[in-house]
Amino acid sequence: VVQWLLLINGALFLAEQFYFGHLVYWLALWPQGLLGDVTPGGPQFWPWQLVTYGFLHGGPLHIILNMYALWLFGSRLESLWGGRRFAVYYLACVVGAALVQLVVSEISLAQGGEAYPVLGASGGVFGVLLAFGLTFPEARLVLLFPPIPIKAKWFVLIYGVIELVAGVTGTMEGVAHFAHLGGMLTGAVLLYRWRLGPWG
Repeated sequence: VVQWLLLINGALFLAEQFYFGHLVYWLALWPQGLLGDVTPGGPQFWPWQLVTYGFLHGGPLHIILNMYALWLFGSRLESLWGGRRFAVYYLACVVGAALVQLVVSEISLAQGGEAYPVLGASGGVFGVLLAFGLTFPEARLVLLFPPIPIKAKWFVLIYGVIELVAGVTGTMEGVAHFAHLGGMLTGAVLLYRWRLGPWG
């Protein structure tokens, strides 16, 4: 499953180099049209965007980091859970991240904010990251910046807090922090229901 996800993301990223505007228009996650009018001819929300946005990326660094994390953490989880369960988990985190982001976007629009498209596999990847941290809490990871070892459970906790603070304070504008948190929240619910990780 991880290999197929890498291939699909890679193929769509190549397609973006030629049809970026069209793909973003139809496949990125747009909050517009959920509770109000849509500009004629402008982009709007369609149900399939809850999944398709997770297969688009904004640039080389964006897809490289997401796919590296998906391969690094997802491969081990797939080996443990099996392909079917991992696929359900990953796609559920992608959808859960989208739903949380849509709620936050609507609140922002109601307060005079602007609508912008959300794209990237980060919601699913953050769900995978949470699952890895809860399933292999003592696993040691080596950060890139700074290059120091850290246990997976602390890495997940620190990353989650950073995302929450960044989302609430509005720092790092242009990053869908609440989508990341939505992916982690969805993952936590699934792990609890499946009695996996610390609930096993």
